[in-house]
Amino acid sequence: MDRGVVLSAPGTVVLEEIELDPPGPGEVLVRIEATGVCHTDLHVIEQDGWGHPLPVLLGHEGAGTVEAVGEGVDDVAPGDRVVIGWKTACGACVYCKRGEPRQCKRPPAPGPRLHRADGTVLTPVLRSGTFTTRTVVPAVAAVPVPRELPVEQACLIGCAVATGVMSVLETAPVWEGARVAVIGCGAVGLSVIQGARIAGASEIRAIDLDERKLEQALRFGATDTGEGPVDFAFDVVGRGSTFELALKLLGGGGTAVLIGISPAGERATIELPDFFARRSRVLVSHGGDHLPQEDFPRLARYALNGELDLAGMVSKVIALEDVPAAFDDMRRGDVIRSVAAL
Repeated sequence: MDRGVVLSAPGTVVLEEIELDPPGPGEVLVRIEATGVCHTDLHVIEQDGWGHPLPVLLGHEGAGTVEAVGEGVDDVAPGDRVVIGWKTACGACVYCKRGEPRQCKRPPAPGPRLHRADGTVLTPVLRSGTFTTRTVVPAVAAVPVPRELPVEQACLIGCAVATGVMSVLETAPVWEGARVAVIGCGAVGLSVIQGARIAGASEIRAIDLDERKLEQALRFGATDTGEGPVDFAFDVVGRGSTFELALKLLGGGGTAVLIGISPAGERATIELPDFFARRSRVLVSHGGDHLPQEDFPRLARYALNGELDLAGMVSKVIALEDVPAAFDDMRRGDVIRSVAAL
């Protein structure tokens, strides 16, 4: 019997026994070996499912080994080490057809393969559901990565790292010599900082209310802490005040990139004459607009080459049953990332 961390009712997170059906056509079954505790899962909990029908199998930042494949799957095989991507392209929507798969808004989802012992279907978060011993995902979402990369580091590529680094390299994109500000220096913010360093930014300003996070930011490549005029300002928090700060920091022709997920009803105020006069731009980064099949191997290479520090982002390795407590560590800002090793 498999086990999984489930949002069983609003505000109630429990470790349960779960069952899996075999993968269907175009699907794979993955034995999860490591999965990061991401703030998006906390958002799902605090927003009573965030649109996912209860009960919800939590987790979406996972890596493991393929155990079985469904009919028609030939890109991965049993035994492959893979990182699971929650943001994949359908190949058929208007964005995909016009050559913009990174903008796809309807990634394929697995069939109802996950359920409780009583048959109740579980909804996997972001079509992934990685807080479990095994899960079933679309084959396109299982991206092979080298086994040389430790699995507790590889799993971070699936969300935090892809979101942060690719917001810089893909969404913005930041040019060499640019001035960058990063508002919010948790796991995603640190990944933005690393992306800015990889892009060759001349100035990387880290902004956070927590002094511990500012110290971490300097270790990951920030050149300054505090405010100053920049070409790109990344709001990793997603609150009205942080977005307004991002706009305030922009120099002429600067770009604000909204990354953080905002709670329902959150608003920001823009001074339109100033916005117009400075020719500012606003972009929204949906998970860094990453494309797993292209970007996960690229990010793994950065890590293996020493350009991307994943080991330093793993603050704590925990057991699956410790995931609920890990959310408290996250709320307090005690960790960059807790990773459940299975």
